[in-house]
Amino acid sequence: MQVIDGTITSPQGFLAQGVCAEIKYKDKKDVAIIYSEVECNAAAVYTTNQVHAACIDLCRAHLQDGRVQAVVVNSGNANACTGRQGMEDSKAMANLTAAHLGIKGDKVLVASTGVIGVFMPMDKIMAGIEMASAGLSADGGRDAALAIMTTDLVPKEAAVELKIGGHQIRVAGMAKGSGMIHPNMATMLAFITTDAHVCSHSLQKMLKSAVDRSFNMISVDRDTSTNDMALIMANGVAGNKVIYKEETEEYQKLQQAINLVCTELAKKIARDGEGANRMIEVQVENAADDETARVIARSITGSNLTKAAVFGEDANWGRILAAAGYSGADFDPNTVDIFLGSLQVARDGMGLAFDEEQGRRELQQDPVVIRLDMKSGTASATAWGCDLSYEYVRINAAYRT
Repeated sequence: MQVIDGTITSPQGFLAQGVCAEIKYKDKKDVAIIYSEVECNAAAVYTTNQVHAACIDLCRAHLQDGRVQAVVVNSGNANACTGRQGMEDSKAMANLTAAHLGIKGDKVLVASTGVIGVFMPMDKIMAGIEMASAGLSADGGRDAALAIMTTDLVPKEAAVELKIGGHQIRVAGMAKGSGMIHPNMATMLAFITTDAHVCSHSLQKMLKSAVDRSFNMISVDRDTSTNDMALIMANGVAGNKVIYKEETEEYQKLQQAINLVCTELAKKIARDGEGANRMIEVQVENAADDETARVIARSITGSNLTKAAVFGEDANWGRILAAAGYSGADFDPNTVDIFLGSLQVARDGMGLAFDEEQGRRELQQDPVVIRLDMKSGTASATAWGCDLSYEYVRINAAYRT
């Protein structure tokens, strides 16, 4: 498997485009379409927030048969908490996109991101869909990645290439997310494409597995959004034999490729956290089981006090152990060793004398690596987050304006 410099259209048979419809700003792309020249098997996972946007309900309905051909995305407006009108607007987006592409309306998914509780400016949305449909291209992937951004500072893309059964396969993805990030599937959206031939049931399992170790292992601010979605589309254009058995080498190779793309996108979201200066990587080793390791790692990346200590370059290891302690995981704090980069700051749950200046230098690295040795088993997990800065408060104090 090889990482390549690619976009959402790197797999064969996919086209995309992103345009400026002036939903919120006059100089920012804000409507995107991803389109496959043939119908795809597909799967998705969604926010667990009980307050969710109209597009989430629409996607669930349209994806019941595991088949889609396009997705239309807008930024600048979440279309959440907008009642019956919100659902009608999501349906209109799907139907208009389908009409321009010559496909059925239920083969189009809709994703929205932006301000909650504001009705969609449908005149602008409709014009954007028309422009994006007309401009679909194999070279349109980067513009699509730009169009789904809100407070993101950079577009987030990843792509890999591998051989399966003698056929060249590509898996690519794009994502957005910077604030309101604390997924159990955060305002984050992720779209993954592949030209592999794989059944929708297997895609669902692959995506869930990849999301659990990537997007569900990041945190920026402990807020889970109303609009989270991760979608994968597989059009089979590469020509390999259909992948459906989990125990096969072909299945495992494709799973690894999807894992890699999702993990790279997740890390880019964490690095681009609103107001962030540094990414934080929390490594939990030698835990009793996988779930314990994951829960502890996520709790530490979500700790505001730990994030603030990293911003202030203060090697306050007690905040790390405290965050592990309130995670809900069952462990013995008297066996835990803690490291900041290469510097050990605690052993068996108690502090060590350490060089404070070296501790400061470790917290100036990017990423800042926090490692916990639980000394109670063989399981491990890694989670990603970012520091908490004054800039985060400034951005979110004036988000609507």
